Amino acid sequence: MEHFDSTTHPHRRYNPLTNTHVLVSAHRTKRPWLGQTEPAEPSNLPQYDPACYLCPGNTRAGGKVNEAYTSTMVFENDYAAVLPPPGPVVPPAAHPLLTAEPIQGGCDVVCFHPRHDLSLPTLSLSDVENIVDEWTRIYIRRGTEPSIKYVQIFENKGAMMGCSNPHPHSQVWSLSTVPTIPTKELTSLHNYASTAHPRSGVPTGPEGHACLLCEYVHHELTVPENEGRLVITNEHFVALVPWWAYWPFEIMVLPYKRHISSLVHFTADEKHAFADIMSRVTKRYDNLFSCSFAYAMGIHQRPIPPRQDDDGIYIQDDDDIAHLHVHFEPPLLRSASVRKFLAGFEVMAEPQRDLTPEQAAEKLRGCSEVHYLHAAQRRAMESV
Repeated sequence: MEHFDSTTHPHRRYNPLTNTHVLVSAHRTKRPWLGQTEPAEPSNLPQYDPACYLCPGNTRAGGKVNEAYTSTMVFENDYAAVLPPPGPVVPPAAHPLLTAEPIQGGCDVVCFHPRHDLSLPTLSLSDVENIVDEWTRIYIRRGTEPSIKYVQIFENKGAMMGCSNPHPHSQVWSLSTVPTIPTKELTSLHNYASTAHPRSGVPTGPEGHACLLCEYVHHELTVPENEGRLVITNEHFVALVPWWAYWPFEIMVLPYKRHISSLVHFTADEKHAFADIMSRVTKRYDNLFSCSFAYAMGIHQRPIPPRQDDDGIYIQDDDDIAHLHVHFEPPLLRSASVRKFLAGFEVMAEPQRDLTPEQAAEKLRGCSEVHYLHAAQRRAMESV
């Protein structure tokens, strides 16, 4: 029988976080492409844009004026997807299959920096740490509101990901219910903790229970680099292309030395390492195709922060089974102008990818961590 080769033979990979599969068809990378191409993301934006709704001192679409901020800025989205309570009562269902439920909450915008022309990969490390601090403050503030059950921090970067403004920013949506994908992940983490036995030498979740992601990242650290999926490792975090990755250059960032449930559980060193790896991942992304690399990014952690006792100590509960991790899901496939589309089989059956996760990780490992724009500036200065 022919020897199995993951770069040649189609196969399915299991995603234990969402209990789904992805079809891997690496041989399809050889097919010609005559389909749609995307316009390049601009890389010559001005430092300040008088027409930008997010630049300091400018008037937003809703009529409010931005403060003259010098670091991060947070405001409630003028066109929020969910609205604060109280909300109207949903009428009774006309049929058991046609149910609806009310949802309330809030949507915040986090401007990363006053400069219009910067982004995560071109910001200084201290600026990225400021962003992490801001995310943490909003997570605590929104997550302690009585009606809030879930806080989602995310960034859409690039027009092809639906970003309506290139000014560097992210969003935080806080909801009165836990959404579908985080629910699936938390269910998988709980099921694993209740059925699996922790392996020797692997960090564990609360009360010594096995943690699905602790076990997974520990295994990834043992795989030889030329066969593996690791892209970056620092003192506390790894960035890897998951075994079950769907998007071509998908990356997951997660802690590997201990089980961390949320942003509020970071030590000062862990927060610094988290900012460091977020900066390094996005630099490699931009350098992959020498462009402003589009992606959707989201932080998955405890739905809301834990309660504190009278001494300010966080009280452990069932939600501590959450293992903080970041999903980067970028659409670009072959170049800065050729993206992956969600169509046909993927819409009707299950996700499919061409490039193997191992091939994607190898390409990302080969990218510099000196941003291509900074490298070009340096070369220009040296040539003078």
